[in-house]
Amino acid sequence: MAVRIRLARFGTNSKPCYRIVAQNSQAKRDGRYLELLGTYQSRVEPAAVKLNAKRVEYWLSVGAKPTETVATLLAKHMPKEAASEKTAAPKTPEKAPDKKPGGGK
Repeated sequence: MAVRIRLARFGTNSKPCYRIVAQNSQAKRDGRYLELLGTYQSRVEPAAVKLNAKRVEYWLSVGAKPTETVATLLAKHMPKEAASEKTAAPKTPEKAPDKKPGGGK
């Protein structure tokens, strides 16, 4: 079972809030989750993020992979000593455009 740390949406139709959860990667977005790790409210300025840092660190240590959005939130809102390369989501390498020598056709 691959575990992801991701956002689960809740709230009303026009006022979304999100839970940061540890969840099976094959589960539905708002389906059953293993553990609630925090909340994220994107509609307030600045965005409100509450995290249980010890539990996030635990899930990262056992191999859970955060989504890109969650990795960004963790990098901004986790204590500096806890924010590490583990929280960075794996990035796909970008392909360089094919260039022919001489600039010809």
